[in-house]
Amino acid sequence: MRYDNHTITGRRAFLRAAGVSLALPVFDALRAEAVRPVRMVCIGNAFGFYQPMFFPKATGAAYDLPMLLQPLEAHRKDITVFSGLDHGVKGGHFAVHSFLSGVRNADAKGMPEGNISLDQRAAEVVGGHSRFPTLTVGSEDGLHGGCMMCWTRSGNRVPPIQGPRELFRKLFLTDSEADRASFQDRARLKKSILDAVQEDAKGLQRELGKRDREKLDEYFTSVRDVEKQLELSKRWASVPKPKPGIAEPENTGFVSDLPVLYDLIALALQTDSTRIATLEIAGGFEAAAFGIRKEYHALTHHGQVQESIDALLKLEKYQMEQFARFLTKMKSVDDGGVSLLRNTMVLFGSGMGNANAHTNDNLPVVFAGGGFRHGQHRAFPKSGLGRAPLCNLYLSMLQRFGVETQRFGISTGTLRGLELG
Repeated sequence: MRYDNHTITGRRAFLRAAGVSLALPVFDALRAEAVRPVRMVCIGNAFGFYQPMFFPKATGAAYDLPMLLQPLEAHRKDITVFSGLDHGVKGGHFAVHSFLSGVRNADAKGMPEGNISLDQRAAEVVGGHSRFPTLTVGSEDGLHGGCMMCWTRSGNRVPPIQGPRELFRKLFLTDSEADRASFQDRARLKKSILDAVQEDAKGLQRELGKRDREKLDEYFTSVRDVEKQLELSKRWASVPKPKPGIAEPENTGFVSDLPVLYDLIALALQTDSTRIATLEIAGGFEAAAFGIRKEYHALTHHGQVQESIDALLKLEKYQMEQFARFLTKMKSVDDGGVSLLRNTMVLFGSGMGNANAHTNDNLPVVFAGGGFRHGQHRAFPKSGLGRAPLCNLYLSMLQRFGVETQRFGISTGTLRGLELG
């Protein structure tokens, strides 16, 4: 009899059902046949990109590469450039935070799933398969309170891990026995406090009006989020972290840290420490690192002054170069017989369309990997027949990730024409 991966997987399931657990090795002959998990990486820029140097003039496979897309030349077959996609929201900088959700925080109460972001929605199906359901990376420095790209179902902002040193330690430094024991004690205390507070809150429900009951429901959702985090933390507390094979990096400033953060995200995916990661480039990205006196935010409001535009393009091209370098790295990593990029959906873009005019339409979006057919610039009409919200792409990504859902944010369906390769 020929034993393939499906045969062994089926027998493992049978043995588990019978109360028997066997840790069979993964043989090299079967490794290539094993189904590798799908991953997701979302990279956001809070200030957008200079549109005349971002969007191609031609559509289809023979599209041109404007200056900002030129670093991606080697990846033409692995990316799709989109134009005409957005969330139909307004608010300038305050609407940028809807990039991964399609919904402004202020409008969340009227939506079935609030303003939960793409990464957090995907994380709900990961469970305990990886140590970290998601990794949120960025800087808290700068305009409007730092990173505000990732949101939970209860409408809470997910604060980022700041700096490569902190990310490295979270991924690879294993706590001592004393630290783990202390953690277990703290976890038990937190659980008992949650139980007590939740019991008191339930007693109040009968005495509250409709508006207060809605607030209480939001509270219960937040409590459930904390309980899930505690349970996952306890489950992984005794499991050793992987060996990184690299030295602990130093924090040197967000600009010079950017390639290191990309490398660590790739390593986190490779070691299956997580299957979902986000990286937001915001106010901590300093123009001074390029010898430019004006601040990044000020440069985006260039007023069509060529000197400011030229300075802005230096910052934006560097970001595109580091993104291209990340794709190169992802393509170089073997993941069960194919590249890690093929098994990872990578979204790159911004919730800001034209920062100079404070508009949030026609968002800059590049989509890579994930096993989809790429190699085109796909332009959607800005209005009328054929218009599609950006959330349609997100719904396609969620379904590819394994989320059984027919909607996300303001989606009207999956994105037409987006097919697996």
